Amino acid sequence: MEDTAFALDKMGKSRLFRISLILGSLFMILLIIIYWDDVGATHFYLHTTISGLQSSHHLAESHSIPKEKTDFDKETSFLSDIDAFINQFLEATTEPSMHSREDQKTSLEMSGKITEHEEEYVPQRAWKVHLAPISSERKQRQNIRKQLLHDVCTNNTLDFPGKNRTFDDIPNKELDHLIVDDRHGIIYCYVPKVACSNWKRIMIVLTESLLNDGVPYHNPLDIPLEHVHNSSLHFTFNKFWKRYGKFSRHLMKIKLKKYTKFLFVRDPFVRLISAYRNKFLQENEDFYKRFAVVMLKKYSNYTDPPASVVKAFAAGIRPSFSNFIQYLLDPQTEQEMPFNEHWRQVYRLCHPCQINYDFVGKLETLEDDAEHLLRILRVDNIVQFPPGYRNRTASSWEEEWFASIPYKWRRELYRLYEADFTLFGYSKPEKILHE
Repeated sequence: MEDTAFALDKMGKSRLFRISLILGSLFMILLIIIYWDDVGATHFYLHTTISGLQSSHHLAESHSIPKEKTDFDKETSFLSDIDAFINQFLEATTEPSMHSREDQKTSLEMSGKITEHEEEYVPQRAWKVHLAPISSERKQRQNIRKQLLHDVCTNNTLDFPGKNRTFDDIPNKELDHLIVDDRHGIIYCYVPKVACSNWKRIMIVLTESLLNDGVPYHNPLDIPLEHVHNSSLHFTFNKFWKRYGKFSRHLMKIKLKKYTKFLFVRDPFVRLISAYRNKFLQENEDFYKRFAVVMLKKYSNYTDPPASVVKAFAAGIRPSFSNFIQYLLDPQTEQEMPFNEHWRQVYRLCHPCQINYDFVGKLETLEDDAEHLLRILRVDNIVQFPPGYRNRTASSWEEEWFASIPYKWRRELYRLYEADFTLFGYSKPEKILHE
């Protein structure tokens, strides 16, 4: 009897233990579901940099500039205190480990995997956080640009396609310009013809998505141009579905909330001139066959254009700027396929009314904006924007380029790109729109 009672008691305890284990597991699953955002932020998106996860500086509920500036200053002060502690800690603790790093560098140099000019990846300064304050003028410039975006997106004065849709309404294929850097908490929406090649180089350096003999690139200009626009090197939002499946939209929203988001823009008409010069005044086989041949046939009376761009250029045949404008204004163009990214409107590439950008840079102030942005991203100790960039398509050339374009076409073209002019604070080009 005693043995039977003991056995029953043991079975009861074992069953109770299993029930407790099951209930505990269910409770943990429930906690994970409830705190999914926090779990996502701390588990799925761990960062390797000292500065940690970046925070978005959202507009205040009242959408007033002073409130936003106050919040930004508070956060900057808090982060500076943290950084000061980190730097003191690093000075006291990282020196011994530098010997192993020097040994590693020496070994790589002997094997020919790195060269002398790549030494910047070793020094201890690369592990420090920059503490110098950002000027109030730069902060104010960003406040004005972001406030303008908010105002245009929330008022009813100007309407344009997709303005009032939600982020969930944007198809995945239209999210292919949002590059994600999980290592530093950055999202960059690239706009072709707005220094995007160099910004893509910066993103490759930060994400370490490309290696040279097993070593990540540290100088953006060392990255070969043919790799810069290789889509496989950039993890964009439209690739989320393949990796995350049904959780992709939720993860996008988490990253949009917690990461620092930026884009660079330029005068819309100047961007069009730059696109035309780059794609149709230079020998580009792909753009010749996809677009130039169409323009020549439809607007230049070439029933049988040369088969290749080499033959076309040898014969002095190429679409004129007027042909290019006709192509943009032709309703059949968009019916056959969406605008190519080099002349597609920025609001269609980057969705500024659905995404609350933390930084809006302009090509016209590129050097200053780039330095400011890298400071905000807290990566200016890792990478610098390549120097010596020159805007070879100047705004002062607009009148000359549009001299052969009828005024009716000019006004139609402005209406086509009016949203970009207004959203990003570019003045209406009155001189070229009116006789």
